[in-house]
Amino acid sequence: MSEQSSSPPSPAADLWGAVEGLCGWLDASRPDDGPDRVLLRILKLSEEVGEVAQAVVGATGRNPRKGVTHTWDDVSAELCDVAVTALVALRTLTPEAPEVFAHHLKRITERSLGGRGEA
Repeated sequence: MSEQSSSPPSPAADLWGAVEGLCGWLDASRPDDGPDRVLLRILKLSEEVGEVAQAVVGATGRNPRKGVTHTWDDVSAELCDVAVTALVALRTLTPEAPEVFAHHLKRITERSLGGRGEA
C-alpha cells in the first residue's frame, strides 16, 4: 500500500498565502472588531513579545521562585509567534503587505549590509 502525504504544504513555502489565510480565519472568528481590528492586531504584538521575555526568563532560570520553566525551543517558538503576529498585523493594515515588507527588508539589507545581502 502506498502512503500519500495528507499533510498540507509547509506554510514557509507560501508565507504570504499562509498570512492571508490566517487573516481570513481571524476575520471570520472576530467579525465584531470593526475599525479596531488593525489596532487589536498590532497590540497583540505586545502580548507576544511579553511571552518571549517570559520564555527567556524561564529558559535561563532567572526567576528564583520558579527556576527553569522553559527551553530555548520555547523561546524559538515564541519568536516565531511574534514574527507571524507582526506579518498578520501588517497584512491587516495594508493589502500590499508583501510588497511593503519586501521593500522595507531591501532597505534594511542595503543599509546594514551595503548590498552584500543580494544573491
